[in-house]
Amino acid sequence: MPDPSQLALFLAAAFVLAVTPGPGIFYVAARTLSGGRPEGIASSFGNGLGGMVHVLAGGLGVSALVLASAELFTVLKLAGAAYLVWMGIRTFRSARTDALTTLSGKIPPPVGTRRAFREGVMVEALNPKTAAFFLAFIPQFVDPANSVALQFVVLGSISVALNTLADIAVAIAAGRVRDGATARPGLIRRLREGAGGAMVLLGVGLALAKRPAH
Repeated sequence: MPDPSQLALFLAAAFVLAVTPGPGIFYVAARTLSGGRPEGIASSFGNGLGGMVHVLAGGLGVSALVLASAELFTVLKLAGAAYLVWMGIRTFRSARTDALTTLSGKIPPPVGTRRAFREGVMVEALNPKTAAFFLAFIPQFVDPANSVALQFVVLGSISVALNTLADIAVAIAAGRVRDGATARPGLIRRLREGAGGAMVLLGVGLALAKRPAH
């Protein structure tokens, strides 16, 4: 493990990066505004598990292989982008459909925390920019005299934990915004439509991401 001063520096940097608004935070906020606080928290844990996929892959050297191959990077990037766009369109359309259902006197069923969790895992696991982040950030704090793979996994796990806590805080805050609008169905519909649009924009942004230069 790094010496105490290096570890303290890593924790400070990882905390700042965790609370800095990025695609993960915006995705959790969009999911919460669309389906409520439970779904937002479930997607936060899903994002965390998806992040651990990159941590373990990075420790095994798989992420480096993906980033070194333009073809593999492009396939993973487009798969993640397509998944986000598909979810965004589905969220946007269901917002309008559920609004009509509510007007007819029926209560639309929620998406559910299990599906929100699964989607969170997929979104993060299919994001090659997360792999690029871990491979660029964590090695700066690794002691080459000790097990590099083990240090990578431990430090990556700490970073994922901080990111997950930040996502949960965002889900709670966004949930309060949504709860305050429960008496205004029209506002809820617009929030869900905006959440769907945000997911589509995240997907487009991921599709346009360039492979990190070496």
